[in-house]
Amino acid sequence: MTPAIKALLVHLLTGTGAVLAMLAMLAAVEEKWSLMFLWLVVALFVDGVDGPLARHYHVKTNWPTYDGVLLDLIIDYLTYVFIPAFALFQSGLLPGWTGWLAIIVITYASVIYFVDTRMKTNDNSFAGFPACWNMVVLVLFALEPNFYLMLVVIIALAITMFTNLKFIHPVRTERWRWISLPVAVAWVAFAGRAAWVDFAPGDLAHWGLAITSIYLLGAGIAQELFPRRD
Repeated sequence: MTPAIKALLVHLLTGTGAVLAMLAMLAAVEEKWSLMFLWLVVALFVDGVDGPLARHYHVKTNWPTYDGVLLDLIIDYLTYVFIPAFALFQSGLLPGWTGWLAIIVITYASVIYFVDTRMKTNDNSFAGFPACWNMVVLVLFALEPNFYLMLVVIIALAITMFTNLKFIHPVRTERWRWISLPVAVAWVAFAGRAAWVDFAPGDLAHWGLAITSIYLLGAGIAQELFPRRD
């Protein structure tokens, strides 16, 4: 198999995210939230593996006619932002004006963030919360905190998108990757489990989601508070 074909196959793998997004949206329209999140978890897994494959097979060089970054951003907006925002609103977890405010904040702040060329830091982390609303909304479905607390969390994360607060990329951020990557894999496993059991109250996966989410949200900020010593 030639390098060009390998690069093309990576692009095609990334493109499956669009199909997964459609399947998730169809489930969301029918309010089948567990099925929707299962599709989004699969999409998150694809998004996690296609980046390393793209760098390994040098897709920019071997198949330059397809813009992998643009393809990834289109799919990420659907699976990370648009569909989770719709689910949050349609589910009724945020009633009345709180739901309207949440979806406006999520969709508008995220589209502005996605076009910001300064979103990446020198160590391949993110400057500001990287619009991973799929993860946030799944945790909210699982834990179902008070809706005012949900709204505070959403607004706070949206504000951080336009700050220099650091959020790690579990794969690309080298520092602490030995723990960040396993934690991210554990989060995906807990998320899949929670969705599989239809977010049954008291399931141990909920605790796992809470603990791993706290790490993934706070690790980058902790790295700034405790900088690496040269």
